[in-house]
Amino acid sequence: MTAPIHTISEVNQRAKDALIREIGVVDSIRFLNQFRIGSGNYTAERESLFEGTTVKEIIADIKSRRADRT
Repeated sequence: MTAPIHTISEVNQRAKDALIREIGVVDSIRFLNQFRIGSGNYTAERESLFEGTTVKEIIADIKSRRADRT
């Protein structure tokens, strides 16, 4: 018994068609966007963003922002 071999492009199209059929266009797009490759270097950006800041300071800032919302 042999199974047909499809190109990756064909497999992707069939998978997208099935997803759209089952959950709709909008939710399919939302689902697929989870797997998009980002850009940049998060590690370097994070180090630059939080340079000189302690974990305790970050936690205090988060708590303060949450309190401001309520």
